Amino acid sequence: MKRLLLLAPAVALTATLAACGSSSGPARDASAPLVYVSSSRTPASIAACLDERLSRVRASHAGGVTELAVGADSNNSYFITLTPLNGSTVIKVMHPANAPDDPPEAEMRFAIARCAT
Repeated sequence: MKRLLLLAPAVALTATLAACGSSSGPARDASAPLVYVSSSRTPASIAACLDERLSRVRASHAGGVTELAVGADSNNSYFITLTPLNGSTVIKVMHPANAPDDPPEAEMRFAIARCAT
């Protein structure tokens, strides 16, 4: 028991140092969508919501698909495709490997979650 109590600080220190490591996490496959979800909202409604929540959003339309580019004009960070499908909307978010994190990924995921519901 005494030996266990002596090891506890070492284990806590090791856990703390491990938590202080790189925050980037494992490498992500840039060809896989960052987010791929379905929503009961219309593409126009989702696009308007994302435009309100995020800065530097530009929209374009191709057929029934709405495409959003998020980020600086010269270097977009995210590409969002809103595709209507059987009364719902499929939301696909792509983040190219060499693209900046502007807005940060957590902020993008939060905006998508809020606008999809």
